[in-house]
Amino acid sequence: MNPKIEKLVKQFARLPRVGNRAATRIVLSLLMDKTGRATALAECLLDTALTIHPCRNCGILTDADICEFCRDPSRENGTLCIVRDMSDVWTFEKSSAFHGRYHIIGGVLSGVAGITPMDLNIENLSERISNEKISEVIFALPNTIEGKTTSNYIMSVVGENENITFSELASGVPLGGELDYIDDGTLTLALRGRKKL
Repeated sequence: MNPKIEKLVKQFARLPRVGNRAATRIVLSLLMDKTGRATALAECLLDTALTIHPCRNCGILTDADICEFCRDPSRENGTLCIVRDMSDVWTFEKSSAFHGRYHIIGGVLSGVAGITPMDLNIENLSERISNEKISEVIFALPNTIEGKTTSNYIMSVVGENENITFSELASGVPLGGELDYIDDGTLTLALRGRKKL
């Protein structure tokens, strides 16, 4: 295989859920395409990589200083949903089940993986809750030991305010489940049936 093509295949293969075989098919498809798809993809990827960054308030990817969710006054309903990453936000938005604000923490605490509170986006969480008059914090983290540990840690950090209700998704989310594998109906039921912590 040509070294340049091999290098490109390796880059695609490093993407989540893309193995070497799928990466090879993608690269060959792009290189054999005569419509300019490869060039358009490269230009779009470069533009996105240079302009998209996390919102300084909530961590959602945006090309502005503050994202559209944080700027939207219709989402000022006192609820804040804490999620692990951007794919969880997209899952909620696709289901149209949640209309409050989000906070992406960027992972969950894990001794095995070496993820500590310093690695998570929680530094401004207490300030956000106070400034945005949040009355309910909903944890939509993975239903795992690490997810539960992270929820408990965050409650201990921001739980000084007794006017805050903490809740988590209901049992529609299976133990060990990942949000991006859950169908819209199950996610909606889990959100509606959330319980206080």
